[in-house]
Amino acid sequence: MQDALILDPAQRADACVIWLHGLGADRYDFEPVAQMLQQRLPTTRFVLPQAPSRPVTINGGWSMPSWYDILAMSPARAIDKEQMEVSAQTVIRLIEAQRDGGIDPARIILAGFSQGGAVVFHTAFLRWQGPLGGLMALSTYAPTFDEDLQLDESRRKLPVLCLHGSQDEVVLPAMGRAAHDALVAQGVAVDWREYPMGHEVVLEEIQDIGDWLLQRLGA
Repeated sequence: MQDALILDPAQRADACVIWLHGLGADRYDFEPVAQMLQQRLPTTRFVLPQAPSRPVTINGGWSMPSWYDILAMSPARAIDKEQMEVSAQTVIRLIEAQRDGGIDPARIILAGFSQGGAVVFHTAFLRWQGPLGGLMALSTYAPTFDEDLQLDESRRKLPVLCLHGSQDEVVLPAMGRAAHDALVAQGVAVDWREYPMGHEVVLEEIQDIGDWLLQRLGA
């Protein structure tokens, strides 16, 4: 398992957000956001894992932090599925570590930006078998969802927040919408928020994330 940055709250932790960064970033990318959110969530721990560095085919084979290799931009981002599975297992081990440390999995939220969001979609809906508190998908897509997606009753109850930029040219809004629509078709309660931004995070979005987390993790 790769090193993770762990931000413990001011008070005793009774909830946790596991937040995956995007392609080419690192575990410190969302540290300022997590610190901002902890001011509103004084009992929530944030765990920010680090992706391994590996060659990324679409980027000329350059090595960079990546949860999985992207082999081609179409159809719908061909990916290295084995590496996706390894990353999903990393997330599962992080969930289990928090559970074993006393955090109820129903108070564990998975979050991910861009490629990290694709990993948490895959983990939460196709691999993890236990309860979760919710999922936040930022500027992302779901390359492992297909037309045969079938979710059991427990997965259909998982609350999801999808956030995307209307001007995103890296992960097109239509790709995020496709993931949203696939979950809605399965009866999942999905909240879609769109912002006048590119492939980034803005203050209004962070405020909305804080509100959503408070609804699920607040006292």
